[in-house]
Amino acid sequence: MKLVRFGDAGRERPGILDQQGRIRDLSGRISDWVGDALDPVALAALSATDIASYPTVPAGVRLGAPVPTPGKVVCVGLNYADHAEETGFELPSEPLVFFKSPTAICGPTDPIVIPKTAEAVDWEVELACVIGRSTAGVSEKDAMAAVAGFGVANDVTERNWQFQRGGQWSKAKSADTFAPLGPWLVTSDEVADLGPRRIWLQKNDVVRQDSLLSRMIFSVPRIVAHLSEFMRLLPGDVILTGTPRGVAYNKSDPDYLRPGDLLCCGIEGLGEQRTKVVQ
Repeated sequence: MKLVRFGDAGRERPGILDQQGRIRDLSGRISDWVGDALDPVALAALSATDIASYPTVPAGVRLGAPVPTPGKVVCVGLNYADHAEETGFELPSEPLVFFKSPTAICGPTDPIVIPKTAEAVDWEVELACVIGRSTAGVSEKDAMAAVAGFGVANDVTERNWQFQRGGQWSKAKSADTFAPLGPWLVTSDEVADLGPRRIWLQKNDVVRQDSLLSRMIFSVPRIVAHLSEFMRLLPGDVILTGTPRGVAYNKSDPDYLRPGDLLCCGIEGLGEQRTKVVQ
């Protein structure tokens, strides 16, 4: 299933795509994609219902992030060897973990806003994993049972803030609109094999990132199990799993984002984003 949230910012309602790609309104069944609604058992029960019985939504409606503002956004850095190489870091021996403010999340077509003091805003297309049930101390073997689904994310980052403002990665990644998410949350039962899926990003119609999810150093089950060793993961929590080679940082002449730029990014089978950069 492809789960969505639709409507004006701050007033989104839960929905689902039918087989024709039309949005069906689920607000009569659930309040939002939160809590027990994301549990894989509840999602399996939903998939057994007649999706066509839910009201259709007019075409062209805005899509918000497929889950509302989560309790936490946990990020894994340097999870592709080629990205570690281009940024000048050694390969991590275990997942490198940092946080991104949940308030950075926005919809998949909402503009990316460059903050007033930002001068080096970069892009990072990533696989997003959304947790579906409360989880702590889970094994790698059992980790996928905690996952509601997957989507596309862009871990937008201000590089000067990241490397020249005290060494804290989180403050470089947490400005409003620095985490476009969506367009959908594809439930884990429909994502049997992530590895062969292409992950890509274009800036102004030029391909800048192009890889496969199989090139991640640490798999999703390994990441979920690792994180659950140190913190409880709750329904709706978002995990960003790292980005492949092709960012602007560390180039001889980095072409950081400027107002008017257009980013298109996606993952095969998980949808595409299209975001304009504004000041």
